[in-house]
Amino acid sequence: MLYSCKLKSVCNLPVIYNKKINTAGTSNTDVPLAVPGMYQLDITLRRGQSLAARDRGGTSDPYVKFKIGGKEVFRSKIIHKSLNPVWEEKACLLVEHLKEPLYIKVFDYDFGLQDDFMGSAFLDLTQLELNRPTDVTVTLKDPRYPDHDLGIILLSVVLTPKEGEHRDVTMLMRKSWKRSSKFQTQSLRLSDVHRKPHLWRGIVSITLIEGRDLKAMDSNGLSDPYVKFRLGHQKYKSKIMPKTLNPQWREQFDFHLYEERGGIIDITAWDRDAGKRDDFIGRCQIDLSALSREQTHKLVLQLEEGEGHLVLLVTLTASATVSISDLSINSLEDPKEREEILKRYSPLRIFHNLKDVGFLQVKVIRAEGLMAADVTGKSDPFCVVELNNDRLLTHTVYKNLNPEWNKVFTFNIKDIHSVLEVTVYDEDRDRSADFLGKVAIPLLSIQNGEQKAYVLKNKQLTGPTKGVIYLEIDVIFNAVKASLRTLIPKEQKYIEEENRLSKQLLLRNFIRMKRCVMVLVNAAYYINSCFDWDSPARSLAAFVLFLFVVWNFELYMIPMVLLLLLTWNYFLIISGKDNRQRDTVVEDMLEDEEEEDDKDDKDSEKKGFINKIYAIQEVCISVQNILDEVASFGERIKNTFNWTIPFLSWLAIVALCAFTVILYFIPLRYIVLVWGINKFTKKLRSPYAIDNNELLDFLSRVPSDVQVVQYQELKPDPSHSPCKRKKNNLG
Repeated sequence: MLYSCKLKSVCNLPVIYNKKINTAGTSNTDVPLAVPGMYQLDITLRRGQSLAARDRGGTSDPYVKFKIGGKEVFRSKIIHKSLNPVWEEKACLLVEHLKEPLYIKVFDYDFGLQDDFMGSAFLDLTQLELNRPTDVTVTLKDPRYPDHDLGIILLSVVLTPKEGEHRDVTMLMRKSWKRSSKFQTQSLRLSDVHRKPHLWRGIVSITLIEGRDLKAMDSNGLSDPYVKFRLGHQKYKSKIMPKTLNPQWREQFDFHLYEERGGIIDITAWDRDAGKRDDFIGRCQIDLSALSREQTHKLVLQLEEGEGHLVLLVTLTASATVSISDLSINSLEDPKEREEILKRYSPLRIFHNLKDVGFLQVKVIRAEGLMAADVTGKSDPFCVVELNNDRLLTHTVYKNLNPEWNKVFTFNIKDIHSVLEVTVYDEDRDRSADFLGKVAIPLLSIQNGEQKAYVLKNKQLTGPTKGVIYLEIDVIFNAVKASLRTLIPKEQKYIEEENRLSKQLLLRNFIRMKRCVMVLVNAAYYINSCFDWDSPARSLAAFVLFLFVVWNFELYMIPMVLLLLLTWNYFLIISGKDNRQRDTVVEDMLEDEEEEDDKDDKDSEKKGFINKIYAIQEVCISVQNILDEVASFGERIKNTFNWTIPFLSWLAIVALCAFTVILYFIPLRYIVLVWGINKFTKKLRSPYAIDNNELLDFLSRVPSDVQVVQYQELKPDPSHSPCKRKKNNLG
């Protein structure tokens, strides 16, 4: 009865389709509709045209809602000051009954006021052909004024049946929306379906080389172009190239390929505009099904709805070893499989597949004492395990604060300096998943085969939250491959939250940079005091040392001094005279920042005005990020010599020994000659090589002081010890 009432209340709104929908073809009206969770509806919200003006300036700030069965399942981002907005957003929805239409509503965002209605329409799902991409145009109408023309919305939809054993892992992409903030984060919700052992079938490696003759979007006849890529729910955004129509990006990234037959990569080019909405330059697509495997393809793509070309290199490779299985199915406990894995990463196979550095196995056993997220005093927890861009999920344990998952996850390691992130969420049927806790574990800090209770932390990883999670992790890797991979650029993560402006974050970065600068200032004061003979004994010793070093100086002494400093700190650590101190200043600042985050969540309506001041915000965020980069650079150098990550400090010792020997035996002119020849001929030998700096790539793997605090393992309550738990069970 409730369903029929809902249908009657909206039946006077139009259902209008594009002519591309072939209602005379193979429709799905004869398919039984009673089976819940039977269909997956993939929707791409393209753009709007000639929408209604709702603001005084003759424009609107439109966004779109999707509803099914009266429940909101998707909300788009807000496009400011436009009647022809371009969204290019995708949603993957589970549809239980095709007789329930997709309800599309468009609103104009008004800060501090009720949003204005801009029109609505229905999409009849029974008229869609199965497994066929369909372009749909819906005409927006207002039920109160049916004669008014409110514009159109352009969509692309694909309806796929999900039956029986052929069901795949289905993830519902939703927006965790806060209407007062433009910074929206995406979360995932799992349906309770059977998972296949391999969640993706291959890797798509893309190198964005350059753009040619792009359209000028700025008044100076140039543009500040960047490119967005999307494959399913995976997204990537390139760096911005200022003031050019022929940008050189030289960026490389990987996507997961979930479908055997391939997929479509959507590519859009944009011009960055500070203080207003970015300008659309053009779009193009890559049909992966038309490309052969295990071969690199050079593509020159014409931008549609714009001008210019993009040049890319695309390579499709077979799937890496990434899987989910039950606890009883354990690769490392099988002697044959373990021997094969150890052989694969043995020192004898140094140059075999340099990208395959190691093997990671994560046993997600259980959690205890989780936070109650539902009104019933319970939660529906599931666990997300992430390594860089590889993301796997457990099943949901309903109505339980002490869930047991007993799942085994395996990953290929591409960078031994990666951080394993394990996050626990509460599944909510009608809303985005609620955060329950998180841990971040650097791979180099893992103790193999040991079951440990990790205290869950908050979102910023700055302090504990309620509950612990039991994990058992094993890492097997080739140390030589890992060292070589340290000298190439880190893998970039897919698009995350935009950097937000934060008073505490700005202050924290300023203090961090000030501390780094003060080290240099204090060193200068110390040297100057030697010149002033404030301490005669110290000044005399410094004068004698100066004469000795200058008279006997050779270039090889520079890396030798750094080598001695590393060795000195190492012996201090092993002798128990560790001069490294816990950075309580950074911890306190991180806690203050989290308090500000909580306050922002509560008072977001009051502070939402800051999102309106786009130009000031851009400048402040840039300053905030520059301070962070400068401070992190200094902290990473310090942490290299402090042996914060022993693997990297040993690697630095090996490199400095090699440099010392080379500079001692080989004249400087020959070294400079080889370096210059390599630099001048690099583009001739490898035209599409990605530029990199080995020293900066090395330092990027060393954690800053903020990351050191975030990766610190909190001490669990002794009552959560696995050994004590076993004794209690025996008792």
